[in-house]
Amino acid sequence: MFDWLKKKKEPEFNFSTIGTDMHSHILPGIDDGARNLESSLALARRFRDLGFKQLIATPHIMADYFRNTPATVHKALDELRAGLQQHQIDLTVHAAAEYYLDETFENKIEKKEVLTFGEKKYLLFELSYINAPHNLFSVIAKMQDAGYQPVLAHPERYPYYYNSIESYEQIRDTGCLLQLNTISLTGYYGKGAKQVAEELVDSYCIDFLGSDMHHLRHADALKESLSLERLQRILSQPQLNNLAL
Repeated sequence: MFDWLKKKKEPEFNFSTIGTDMHSHILPGIDDGARNLESSLALARRFRDLGFKQLIATPHIMADYFRNTPATVHKALDELRAGLQQHQIDLTVHAAAEYYLDETFENKIEKKEVLTFGEKKYLLFELSYINAPHNLFSVIAKMQDAGYQPVLAHPERYPYYYNSIESYEQIRDTGCLLQLNTISLTGYYGKGAKQVAEELVDSYCIDFLGSDMHHLRHADALKESLSLERLQRILSQPQLNNLAL
């Protein structure tokens, strides 16, 4: 009786076994993530509450919209680090980027003007949500030839690959790693993305978990994901590359 008055039970799991989130848009004011330092700090506090100790901030870089450069990214990183120190938020933040596979990306690879993370020089990139890229495999090879380790962001969100686990396996067979948005498992992006996310987890096709955190609604969904059996299984026996960052 009166169970509805009880405080909602906190999840028994958190992300401390992984420790590092390698995909977020927490840097202030440079893409569609945190709009200012205040928003960045609010996200930082939620990351800490969820068990993270370290972040790789990965702002968008794309030719026709978010024209970030290493200079703009590092300036925003310095601002966030100063804010974290001032407000005594114990969170380590580094920066790389999430590159859109557009006409400028290959040129950046050739000139080695890309931001990577980790000793293996992980290079995070994303695709169009509408059309499958005709040059995906050649660009993956170009990244590898340049000494980078390609990581495809949120493969579960590209509808043209749905109903074909073989497509994901082919991408992974090239040596490209796959990064799942954790909140896809909650249905945040719709039933299609949820189903594919579950299939990728069950097929052991996921190399990284990432929050892709843009705002507090994502933080709420990330907390919700902690109640899911699939995620609990991953966190109980973590074998993801996050652990080696």
